[in-house]
Amino acid sequence: MAAEESQYLLGYPASDAYQRVQNKKLYLATFAAVLGPLSFGFVLGYSSPVIPELRKINDPTLRLDSNQASWFGSVVTLGAAAGGILGGYLVDKVGRKLSLMLCSIPYVSGYVVIISAQNVWMLYFGRILTGLASGITSLVVPVYISEISHTKVRGMLGSCVQLMVVTGILGAYIAGITLKWHWLAVLCSFPPCIMLLLMSFMPETPRFLLNQNKHAEAIASLQFLRGPYVDHEWECRQIKANVEEENSRMASVVVGAVQVCFTAVAALIIDKTGRKVLLYISGIIMAVSTALFGLYFKMVLQHGNNSSNADLCFTLNTVSPGTENSLSWLAVVSLGLFVAGFALGWGPVPWLVMSEIFPLKARGISSGVCVLTNWVMAFLVTKEFHDLIALMSYGTFWLFSAFCCLSVTFTAFYVPETKGQTLEQIEAHFRRS
Repeated sequence: MAAEESQYLLGYPASDAYQRVQNKKLYLATFAAVLGPLSFGFVLGYSSPVIPELRKINDPTLRLDSNQASWFGSVVTLGAAAGGILGGYLVDKVGRKLSLMLCSIPYVSGYVVIISAQNVWMLYFGRILTGLASGITSLVVPVYISEISHTKVRGMLGSCVQLMVVTGILGAYIAGITLKWHWLAVLCSFPPCIMLLLMSFMPETPRFLLNQNKHAEAIASLQFLRGPYVDHEWECRQIKANVEEENSRMASVVVGAVQVCFTAVAALIIDKTGRKVLLYISGIIMAVSTALFGLYFKMVLQHGNNSSNADLCFTLNTVSPGTENSLSWLAVVSLGLFVAGFALGWGPVPWLVMSEIFPLKARGISSGVCVLTNWVMAFLVTKEFHDLIALMSYGTFWLFSAFCCLSVTFTAFYVPETKGQTLEQIEAHFRRS
């Protein structure tokens, strides 16, 4: 090994620690994991093209009426709620890797039950099984990715989770144009099978292994994920010493569980309350929560105006127990409110409205433009967040709050209520407009 590499392995500051890292196998492990969210997306999108077909099917034992169709679409969220609870247990008991491998079983089993269904109740049961797997996936995958990633790519890789969910939804819509409901179920079962195969070759997360006192296995995992030219012992020491990072992992579990629960609530009540009501409630909750976040950071950073931009950015990203302990409840409440509010409305509803308001001939292209716009905006917010913090300090969160208020105003004037309307009626509405 060259002398410069030997010097590097002695352990440099955190800012230099990952300059020689090799990311190829890390990206491979992330790809294997995000096949879970892709499967989740297929589950969510499966009902949209399938329900119209099942409502016209010749077999009377499988034909769905309006009430049964609504149950077929929404019962998956009950399974997801249970999966969120089960995932919270599995992720710490059997590990992140094995949890992801195990959730392939209810995914595939659910589709097998749907394909072989002899009555409507078997269709429901199949949907509950795929929902159960989806709930586990939505909790475990973000934890797995965050724990195998290093700081330079964690944000980018973590954002792939939601990207793969909406990709799966769009994929189910597109495939449903040409495939019958049986064959669409077969297609949807492929991603979890591939995930099971690939994850069997991927490592467990170093953090979980160290928590189980498996130091040698943790080193081997880091060697796989980082390559040979970084100081694996240094990173192990960092993981062991950083108790706050452990509390970030628990926050991920809580956030995932809250998201699953409130998304399930939204799915169950959306046809009774309407789309606009949920968007109003969601936008108001997000506006209040981001305003509270701004208030929290203003109170914590009492001397923020005298700090340099770099120091302020560092402080906002490394808030730790200390003088702000008495205010930590405000940050927790703000985070919980935002996650719950987003999951209740602005998370799931736009994707539903998007599938309803576009005319059939333009649905694929228009939906693709919406997905592209969504993720370009997500990229810009993620990319420019630190610059905004440096420029506006805690005012950044108040800016976000203002945009949430604008979303409520936009909903009031421009978003149509599609509850109880057929797609043809919605299309006629826009033609008249």
